Amino acid sequence: MLSDIEIVRKARREPIERIAKKLRIDKKYLIPYTRYIAKIDLAILEKVKNRPKGKYVLVTAITPTPLGEGKTVTTIGLSMALNRLGKLTSTCIRQPSLGPVFGIKGGAAGGGYSQVLPMEDFNLHFTGDVHAVGLAHNLAAAFLDNSLFKGNKLKIDPHRIYWRRVLDVSDRFLRNVRIGLGSKEDGIPRDTGFDITVASEIMAILALSSDLKDLRQRVSRIVLAETQDARLVTTQDIKVAGAMTVLLKDAIKPNLIQTIENTPCFVHAGPFANIAHGNSSILADKIALAFSDYVVTEAGFGADCGAEKFFDIKCRASGLTPDVAVIVCSVRALKAHSGRFQIVAGKPLGENLLKEDIAAIEEGICNLAKHIENVKFFGIPVVVAINRFQTDTDREIDFVKQKATQLGADDCQVSRVWEEGSKGGLDLARSVIRLASQPKNFRFLYPLDISIKEKIKIIATKIYGARDVEYSNLAEEKIRLFTERGWDKLPICMAKTHLSLSHDPNLKGRPQGFILPIRDIRASVGAGFLYPLCGTIQTMPGLPTHPAGESIDIDDEGNIIGLF
Repeated sequence: MLSDIEIVRKARREPIERIAKKLRIDKKYLIPYTRYIAKIDLAILEKVKNRPKGKYVLVTAITPTPLGEGKTVTTIGLSMALNRLGKLTSTCIRQPSLGPVFGIKGGAAGGGYSQVLPMEDFNLHFTGDVHAVGLAHNLAAAFLDNSLFKGNKLKIDPHRIYWRRVLDVSDRFLRNVRIGLGSKEDGIPRDTGFDITVASEIMAILALSSDLKDLRQRVSRIVLAETQDARLVTTQDIKVAGAMTVLLKDAIKPNLIQTIENTPCFVHAGPFANIAHGNSSILADKIALAFSDYVVTEAGFGADCGAEKFFDIKCRASGLTPDVAVIVCSVRALKAHSGRFQIVAGKPLGENLLKEDIAAIEEGICNLAKHIENVKFFGIPVVVAINRFQTDTDREIDFVKQKATQLGADDCQVSRVWEEGSKGGLDLARSVIRLASQPKNFRFLYPLDISIKEKIKIIATKIYGARDVEYSNLAEEKIRLFTERGWDKLPICMAKTHLSLSHDPNLKGRPQGFILPIRDIRASVGAGFLYPLCGTIQTMPGLPTHPAGESIDIDDEGNIIGLF
């Protein structure tokens, strides 16, 4: 089998105008970046406003191992398979962060024969959207510190500054820093830190904005700090909201590329799912739905993370409702959820994990059961996709298929899209077509008019399986304060580990009876949600012992090597 990068180099690429033509998108709406990448002019929104919408397919997953279980591969492969069956289909995915690209995960362009092109650009700088988010975020930080330094006319309290800086690199050494050191002219010393760029509220805003005007309004509502008499300080107060929006005027335009089989693919925004809401943009989905029979999009990590936020945050903001959900699982991940095995990114899988082991699957399949239940809470059909690896045996696959339907899935199909491209996803695509045409009764998990604690408890007990929730003194104070400010009517965006249904990454399978600890709650007023921090979740990842970037280089012909 060729490597991912070798496969894409042999792929036939079509000019981006031809990809747009498949969707009947006039080239006047294209802003070319290269021959194979274009941004979509937002003037197209007027054209799509009253058009009928295609079927909306969400791809989510069970709780992944550190290696991931093939959710993006399945998203891309399914969209290509639907096209092969004669359904005009688009893919909508997020842009990857350079932190994981050079860190643990590597790239996010899919894999094997289900990738997006151009893979190298997609995984690296692409069209500069992430950089624009980082620059706008850090501009606000600079304006805020400058206001503090230049006489502090707003009476900003240095101990109640909430806006940190961002960088799109995994760097644990920047989590907590002291700035303003040196001479008096170098600033006012204070403690702060860095988050990774995709954890920025601006990235969440980019994904949830309906147009440029909405983006400007959301940016102006961002709360940066408080004054000495407890008044809020926003970007509008320090007169930086306009400049931030200017830096984002091109980033708000969705990007159009193609899959390895020349299926249209919209790429836009990249918020983390264990910190933010983990979904690509509303704008990309709306444009794609107006020009496609089917749109396949994905939500980050498991159904407890990105999918719950897709339903309760993104669908509320967009007004769109999904027709069917696909839950991706793998035999190796189900075995891992038995608690018998340990999977470490960057290290070979243990031999015992590669051997047939029905008993281990039976112990770990409770994780799949919970994710099926989680999606069913929202009233839409569910098909399980088993991302098949070469070491999986027929007995293991048959066992998972039988159990999946017993556990409440409407169907279960094997996916071979990594190895075979669209041909390996035809059975899954047929199942999606059938289920998407069935009646659905979509509903949110909770109403917005209940208290912050009630919303958190519903998510904790129904989605995670917790027995109860406990709050730190800081979290209790934040709840009181946010309720006074009227923010209790905002949806909840839980920040927790993606490696367990619980807050503890070591709890595999289907943890029960645990108490979910909320150590802090923060407000993303511009994005329009509150995000409680569960356990020890980090907003700035660190690099592993052997980062993926160690393998990335450039050869004598100028080709990128080692990127995957």
